[in-house]
Amino acid sequence: MLPTPKKVTVVAGSGEGDHKLTAFDNALLAAGIGNLNLIKVSSILPPDCEVVDKLDIPPGSLTPTAYGTIASDVKGDRIAAAVAVGFSDRDYGTIMEFSGHCTQKEAEQAVRAMVEEAFRRRGMALREVRVAAAEMVVGDRPGAVVAAAVLWY
Repeated sequence: MLPTPKKVTVVAGSGEGDHKLTAFDNALLAAGIGNLNLIKVSSILPPDCEVVDKLDIPPGSLTPTAYGTIASDVKGDRIAAAVAVGFSDRDYGTIMEFSGHCTQKEAEQAVRAMVEEAFRRRGMALREVRVAAAEMVVGDRPGAVVAAAVLWY
């Protein structure tokens, strides 16, 4: 079993590139997580996680991350991604992510609604929600957005 992360940072970014994959890479860089090896995780915020606004993780680190992302090469396409972290007065919380062809506001509303549902399902009181989101309209080059909850040590 891997150690349980004790910190969480919520970030989002957008980027363009010559290809959809390099647009995604540039969105990761804009979010401040482009030099990490992300390990996609699901929806549980570990117990006693401290919110930290600025990442301090060495490049190349294997980093548990819940994230939503979308890339497009269709000019005029509006894309958005959002992530929400829900905190309780108990020892753990939930993380929900979303991406789609929508506005940033719609993406934010979607992740907030999912966090609220997850808390109701667990019978937990929701104390706080942290959201990060990004939106862009694709131009002449491929574009991508990403929103992530980075879990670290």
